[in-house]
Amino acid sequence: MLYTGYDIQRGWLAGMGWLAEQQSKFIDSLPAPFNYGEMGSVVSSALEVFSHSVMPRSKPKFGFEFVEVDGKHLPVIEQIEARKPFGQLKHFVYEGSADKPKLLIAAPMSGHFATLLRGTVERMLPTHDVWITDWRDARNVPLTGGGFDLESYIDYLIEWLEFIGPDAGGRGAHMLAVCQPSVPSYAAAAIMGASNHPLRPRTLTMMGGPIDTREAPTAVNDHATKRPHDWFIHNVIATVPTYYKGAGRRVYPGFLQLSGFMSMNLGNHMLSHWSMFRNLVEGDGESADKHMDFYDEYRAVCDMTAEFYLQTVDVVFQRHLLPKGEFNYRGKLVDPGAIKDIAILAIEGERDDISGLGQTKAALTISTGLPKAMKKYHMAPEVGHYGIFNGSKWREQIAPVVEDWILQHNG
Repeated sequence: MLYTGYDIQRGWLAGMGWLAEQQSKFIDSLPAPFNYGEMGSVVSSALEVFSHSVMPRSKPKFGFEFVEVDGKHLPVIEQIEARKPFGQLKHFVYEGSADKPKLLIAAPMSGHFATLLRGTVERMLPTHDVWITDWRDARNVPLTGGGFDLESYIDYLIEWLEFIGPDAGGRGAHMLAVCQPSVPSYAAAAIMGASNHPLRPRTLTMMGGPIDTREAPTAVNDHATKRPHDWFIHNVIATVPTYYKGAGRRVYPGFLQLSGFMSMNLGNHMLSHWSMFRNLVEGDGESADKHMDFYDEYRAVCDMTAEFYLQTVDVVFQRHLLPKGEFNYRGKLVDPGAIKDIAILAIEGERDDISGLGQTKAALTISTGLPKAMKKYHMAPEVGHYGIFNGSKWREQIAPVVEDWILQHNG
């Protein structure tokens, strides 16, 4: 009933949003003197902001057409190199990209699509051969596709590192994990390190990841620890309705994840929408467009499988098994000490209200087998969670740190 009720409400709001959009266009089209003065602009802008806030979003596109390298604008081809039931391996190809360091970006499976990292990919494209994990909306995966949990995420990463293959020196690709996938990415590195896998990553960069959520707990951490595990099973898990391909699958709906983040930062989101409204009224189209682009991406949500969500809550946020050396993968303990030659870079934002300061840095502490020269920590001043991987501070201050680290350990 939860899922169906939401879809009914979403359909009703979509109708209201479409009507508001048409009314805004009509007011804008009125000739003088009917649109004279500020009132017409105010009403039109208010209708436009309302429409933007309620209209449903489908899966966005990366949309890269060109990349600028050494003053040349080179066409970018977006290729799907490998497919699995719950995701695909996407590759961005342009002339000369194969000669650059291979970089696998592990996108979060946390209610948003991989395109949330569009700014991350765009910044790394000119200097790297970029691949990304492109996750599917669980509601569109038939039950015949099987299940997907935290261990499955690790399986996918290892398999795709093997698919990408060796670099010129015979080692695997560099890996960059943004937020939630820091945990499975670290686990994959430890597992591959323990077996001396020839395609283990050369470097692992983790940005704003919950390696040890006991450090500087945030509202997200408190939400996960103040309730028993059964509460999540009975209150946030829903069954996909019959009119989707994944009918009958148990999921954590993306709209619940979105509403949780929006309510946690309700004041910020209200101010952002007010800023969008003000910019539209004042004719500051560029600023308004930036707000709209962000919310278009932010409000495009997807579902996670119930088993992945519940295992993440239990293992990462409630029992902290990875930093305690108790995380079990396919019947064996994951040993952080097995990482001996994978250079690790931990990046945190000073104002991150999702993963607090110290949670990602903890990866350096538990990597007891890694030489000090292969560990680096970077704290980005005055940067929030999304600013770590998107926006001007990411492009100008953080990305150069990542590039230098990869270059330093590229072999």
